[in-house]
Amino acid sequence: MSRLAATLSALVVLLLPQGASAWGPDGHRLVGSIADQMLTANAAARVKALLGVGLREAGPWLDCVKSVKRGSDGTLSYVTVDKYEEPCTPFANDHSAMVDYVGRNWVDCVYPEVPSVSANLGCHNTYHFDDVAVQRDRFDRNYAGTNDHDLVASINAAIAVLLDRPAPPPFDIRNKREALFMLAHLVGDLGQPLHVGAVYLGPDGALVDPDVTHTIDPTTETAGGNQIKDPLSEEHDEANKNLHFAWDKTPAELGTTAPQALVDAAKALPPETGAIEDWSASWASDTVLQAKKALANLQFTQTGPKQWTVAFTNRADYLQKADDLKKQQLAKSGARLAAIVNKIWP
Repeated sequence: MSRLAATLSALVVLLLPQGASAWGPDGHRLVGSIADQMLTANAAARVKALLGVGLREAGPWLDCVKSVKRGSDGTLSYVTVDKYEEPCTPFANDHSAMVDYVGRNWVDCVYPEVPSVSANLGCHNTYHFDDVAVQRDRFDRNYAGTNDHDLVASINAAIAVLLDRPAPPPFDIRNKREALFMLAHLVGDLGQPLHVGAVYLGPDGALVDPDVTHTIDPTTETAGGNQIKDPLSEEHDEANKNLHFAWDKTPAELGTTAPQALVDAAKALPPETGAIEDWSASWASDTVLQAKKALANLQFTQTGPKQWTVAFTNRADYLQKADDLKKQQLAKSGARLAAIVNKIWP
């Protein structure tokens, strides 16, 4: 079984309602809000000219795209779901563009091992994540849980188009507007620890290392924590009740527009150096290290096929440390998004 098995498993989860997407709309708006406040005048003008909105409003676009559904006759259409629509309202006149994007990025990355899956699940959903095992200490294209249409590759494809270069296959990015919408979202995804690092678990709840076995047994794959249920979350009436959802949620006090402290933290980060094409892999390596923290000192128990529960030594302490790490990662993501846009349009 190749690394495609892990991608397929996580892809199924990503096609759940939009509330399961990285950071949720609040987090993506926070990342964009930070970046908006760090742009050069020229970069800000180019963003507004291309998108008609700032990066704060643009951040959720790529998750709004998940409202494009494939009918039984194979046709694609935007299906409004009221509970997820609020962050998508700025794009009410953009549904045809979303359908067009999905259509061009539906089957470009086919899965020869499972043809029926390729025919029914949109390839574009795989652009949002990597699943590097937490035993690793960096991102590397040779590791299991990575591929040529993963999160790192997607960011580089969008950057290529913004630099007037063609997007590498399997990506089909029509223009700079589409590329910038992708970038505004995916750089945020890259900061969410469980969108880059993952645990692979055996029946006893112990870690399995796919880079030692050189295979991925689909029964060990946790889809970035989506298949790990937190039983205590039911006490808080949380809809998705899994570990990934817990990391998608941003601290409530942050709102949807970045407070000054978060912007100041982003501005205090060292400037990016080196080739812009190398940035996303370097950032992914940093996020792997954060995922190690997010997934450390947890106890996992299998409850069914590809289903686990998680237990904490001290749940309240874990959640407080998680909020602190989330703030750190949001600040990094906003600074990184601004760095790319400023590099392209100084």
